[in-house]
Amino acid sequence: MKNLLLLFVCFLFFSCEKNDTQDILPNIDVNVTINLDLPQYINLQTPSGWAYANGGLKGIIIQNTGLTPKYKAFERACPNNDCALPMTFDGSLKLKCSCDNSEYSIIDGTPQTSGNTQFAREYKVNTINSKTLIITNF
Repeated sequence: MKNLLLLFVCFLFFSCEKNDTQDILPNIDVNVTINLDLPQYINLQTPSGWAYANGGLKGIIIQNTGLTPKYKAFERACPNNDCALPMTFDGSLKLKCSCDNSEYSIIDGTPQTSGNTQFAREYKVNTINSKTLIITNF
């Protein structure tokens, strides 16, 4: 009986995820379908290609990583400040907030600016077929 109780306590302890984020961005439902045949998304058909899409709070940036997972998508709203303009991406490895010039990795959303602790919000990308992506919340 003690072993069963100990197993149950261990299960509870390890099944809970610690989340210390203090994200200022409101939670909204995201469900965006991307047709890669459309002209505005044609760059997503090649590795390192990227495109902006409508959806989320201030838009979404999608990149073809050329790796696994093939596509990454991030919210363009700045995670640390309530900026009027969305984050920009110039094809390098960083998203940039216009209001404070803070930067975030396009690979995993990690803050690249000293003192920032919030990650860029990442969305889940499901590849339905070779021409269709669906972007949703995790």
